[in-house]
Amino acid sequence: MLPERPLLTASREGSRRLVMAVDAAAAGLGLRPGMAVAHAQAMVPDLRIEEADPAGDAAALARLAAWCLRFSPLASPSPPDGVWIDITGCAHLFAPPDAPDDGEPALLHQLTARLRQAGIAARAAVADTPGAAHAIARHAGDPIVIAAAGQAKTCMAPLPIEALRLPAESVQALRTLGFDTIGLLMAAPRAPLAKRFGSAILLRLDQASGAAPEPIEPTTPPGTPRTRQGFPEPIATPEDLARATALLTDRLCEKLAQRGLGASRLDLVFLRVDGDAQAIRIGTAAPTRDAAHMLRLLKPQIETIDPGFGIESVSLTASLAAPLGAQQRISDLCAAQAGADLAPLVDTLLNRLGAERIFRVTPVESDVPERSLAPIAPLARPNGDTWPSHLPRPARLFTPPRPIQAMALLPDNAPAHFIWRRRPYRVRHADGPERIFGEWWKDAAETWSVRDYFQVEDEAGQRFWLFRRGDGQHNATGDLSWFLHGIF
Repeated sequence: MLPERPLLTASREGSRRLVMAVDAAAAGLGLRPGMAVAHAQAMVPDLRIEEADPAGDAAALARLAAWCLRFSPLASPSPPDGVWIDITGCAHLFAPPDAPDDGEPALLHQLTARLRQAGIAARAAVADTPGAAHAIARHAGDPIVIAAAGQAKTCMAPLPIEALRLPAESVQALRTLGFDTIGLLMAAPRAPLAKRFGSAILLRLDQASGAAPEPIEPTTPPGTPRTRQGFPEPIATPEDLARATALLTDRLCEKLAQRGLGASRLDLVFLRVDGDAQAIRIGTAAPTRDAAHMLRLLKPQIETIDPGFGIESVSLTASLAAPLGAQQRISDLCAAQAGADLAPLVDTLLNRLGAERIFRVTPVESDVPERSLAPIAPLARPNGDTWPSHLPRPARLFTPPRPIQAMALLPDNAPAHFIWRRRPYRVRHADGPERIFGEWWKDAAETWSVRDYFQVEDEAGQRFWLFRRGDGQHNATGDLSWFLHGIF
């Protein structure tokens, strides 16, 4: 297979053709954006050259920003090659159940992994301000960086001044004066900088440090159900915000009904008079257009909104919608026969705890206990599979199984007693063994593996599910170590 030829895109500016972008192979050969195409061809004769398509690139970037709305209600293109994502109040939804404070790393890793699967190499950063995140993502050494709260200046100090998005002529003039890093520029007196270079440099410094606002204009995909309300005078009280939210939910439900849709995700965005946007996102387990239910989910989170000097407009968007037909209303004649609707309870738990923590399990065809179940959505339709009724299983399984010390007669006797967490347990009753073989078609190492499971009850009436690794006769089946896999 022949190696891929280096690739660059070029655009004509006046009478010259300039390099606009290069791939990794071309960059490794010393080519860079901004150089003349003739120079690049002289350096690398075997070079693929494609005409730049700025309009197509801008449209693709807008589609990518719309795709990023699944991570936050506020996402916007950052031309020519970036996307802003305001994850304020959203990161905790991506935190793993065992680490509720690790939402930001989990979000960034999931975002970059999914982009990588689509063939897009990405760098990502989290910082206090859009300007700081922009600089760190493009110029820091690591592909994923999370700047701790209040540490944006420290993280930006060693970065080159190009990270401030300054005009090329300003960068050249600053480097001539010895300003190579942002830290040197921050430490310099402001008045001489403003007098010599204008206010653009100070504005970028203030935006990066948070002294000046840099609002993000959220993108909305075409055709997305959306409603908006502006105000003649800014509003700020929680009561006014709640009334505006109630008005928007009614309007949005009317639009959804006209299109036969139900909302599965809602984004409520408050635009302040200073240009800053603050957002609330809720999700539902099933599509809905019940305005009262939407309002119940949105109201508790309105308290997290900081109105600042006032809110000038509010918008409500059904960022994720699905077909929802008409529903028959239940009368009092058959209300007693109607089953309880769990959707409101599930929606409340989802928005408080996160989607990763609310699920139910479904059977999977496997004899190995840890492979015999899988998590599914709380309100997913049953697939008809069930666990065998003649093989009782404990409601709680340990992952991984806990090692114990046990004493038993080989090959098929249950343990007479065992020690778990330094506490001895004497077995009064036991049932078994139930032999489970490894699944060689999934892992070759399981070709000869065997587990013998026992249900045991101790003198206090506690019931445990133990297994021995190996059949007690052949060494290839296991090392005869004992484990506690579950508690009944």
